[in-house]
Amino acid sequence: MPILEREPSRDHGKSDGLPKLPVPKLQQTLDMYLKCMRHLVPEEKFRRTKMIVDQFGAPGGVGQFLQQKLLERREKNANWVYDYWLEDMYLNNRLALPVNSSPVMVFPKQNFRTNSDSLRFAAHLISGVLEYKALLDAQALPVDYARGQLAGTPLCMDQYYRLFTSYRLPGPKRDTLVAQKSSVMPEPEHIIVACKNQFFVLDVVINFRRLNEKDLYTQLEKIWRMAENEEERLPPIGLLTSDGRTEWAEARSVLIQDSTNRDSLDMIERCLCLVCLNEPSGPELTDTNRALLMLHGGGPERNGGNCWYDKPLQFVIGSDGCCGVVCEHSPFEGIVLVQCTEYLLKYMKGSPSKLVRAASVSELPAPRRLRWKCSPEIQALLAASADKLQRLVKNLDMNVYKFTNYGKEFIKKQKMSPDAYIQVALQLAYYRSAPQVSTYESASIRRFQEGRVDNIRSATSEALAFVRTMTGENCSLNLKQLRDAINAQTNYTIMAITGMAIDNHLLGLREIAKELNMEKLELFSDETYTISNQFILSTSQVPTTVEMFCCYGPVLPNGYGACYNPQSDHIIFCVSSFRDSEESCSDKFVKALREGLLEMGSLCTKGNNPVTPSEHPVQCTILYSF
Repeated sequence: MPILEREPSRDHGKSDGLPKLPVPKLQQTLDMYLKCMRHLVPEEKFRRTKMIVDQFGAPGGVGQFLQQKLLERREKNANWVYDYWLEDMYLNNRLALPVNSSPVMVFPKQNFRTNSDSLRFAAHLISGVLEYKALLDAQALPVDYARGQLAGTPLCMDQYYRLFTSYRLPGPKRDTLVAQKSSVMPEPEHIIVACKNQFFVLDVVINFRRLNEKDLYTQLEKIWRMAENEEERLPPIGLLTSDGRTEWAEARSVLIQDSTNRDSLDMIERCLCLVCLNEPSGPELTDTNRALLMLHGGGPERNGGNCWYDKPLQFVIGSDGCCGVVCEHSPFEGIVLVQCTEYLLKYMKGSPSKLVRAASVSELPAPRRLRWKCSPEIQALLAASADKLQRLVKNLDMNVYKFTNYGKEFIKKQKMSPDAYIQVALQLAYYRSAPQVSTYESASIRRFQEGRVDNIRSATSEALAFVRTMTGENCSLNLKQLRDAINAQTNYTIMAITGMAIDNHLLGLREIAKELNMEKLELFSDETYTISNQFILSTSQVPTTVEMFCCYGPVLPNGYGACYNPQSDHIIFCVSSFRDSEESCSDKFVKALREGLLEMGSLCTKGNNPVTPSEHPVQCTILYSF
């Protein structure tokens, strides 16, 4: 099937019963924008921003005109912000996908004694994938309902239907999220297996019959033996997908000049998913090292080329027991990845391996190795991609930390939201090294048709007041200020998940002005607006019910990625930063985070009475220079 016959990835009919995403009132958004930024910029800069905002929102002004256009857009579209958001968040981004964009789920370390053990694990996992895909095909997946704040609301399920049908196509200026056009040809019935930087087509349906686990294992064994043949080995083309998006788009345009390469690309782009059979990585497989290896494969010298980053799902099975999933983020959010992954791990635990009992398809055809024609130009592009990936590997600083003094049950007993509590703790940890900065926390808006996320702006003035008291010379530990900060965070969360937050709304106003070919408005060229979108602290709660954790890289060179997984009696934090920044250090941030959580826990147990530093069991004024 020619690659160009694919269509943009949109799903219709799966969320029609849900309400449309509202457009917040203009003045409400402008007032909240000023409230969010007042304490984050100098007073003189804020006064200028307020003047610009007032002018934008004036009666009969440009703001009201654009607001009306957004309301008209809402009438015509299932979700007025979806396309704007997708392009702004992902498709326009030119950074490489590994570390910068693609989150990963890290499984518990597996104890494979032999190579056969890892192949059995892979066959069992693929069986689970095919079971899950069958549920999706039958539209038999139970509807998700909201948990946490405003629990019980049904959620949009569209994202699940992109898990195995999407592909992120690189473009010179903007990527495209494409899906298989099932009306033109049948759904894909193959998986791509990556092994020793080679790619193989594993047909999972042969003669109209789905392969059972024994057959899958047999085919994986064949693939492993084929990959061992050094005479047949081809260059690690997967490295090209680890490069910046513009660079990869240019390399792809060179690749497709040859028909052999076009056919290989087509098989990869139309597959259900990738299964990456990785070789041993070398370092001790601590939580931190497994997270690093899942994010970048250890670089070109290890497993960095044994992957294809444009596919939404890459299941990584290392023969040393380092296993997990790499996710291309543009088709779906983290919770969809979690639900899918938890289904697979529970399937594998609850469904014993069926390698012996099942009847197999007779005379299985050998899996097919994908071929590549590599010109000197492509070889040079591969070398450049390898060099950049290696620099990224050396630069990434990660600390996976398990805080064990308490977990979400203790926080709930204080009648506080665990998520809001942890967000305040992150604000405290950051403030111990630098002034408060714009912070991003993803908030699901799946209560609405085609809903993705908006931003919870955690750097509230109430959080600032609390962290100042906790770090000042005359430290006064006041439970009321902690509760005020948590309440402010909780209130903003509710605003975000009900479609009333400011980021999507401001984005919509900015983008519809562009569509109307208006000159760049002062509101969006103002330095305060730029600062408001520089998320030095990028955070996300990704809770799981089985043993695994999620992590990702920072979104800015001087920033932090902070993913957390609250459990009953502990909290897992995955903190990332870049080594070449003098402003950040993951280890020091984790140390500050631990101290802050201990102080906050102690403050809660002390009750409502203010506590002086001398009464406090943990030193109050610990400051870190990151």
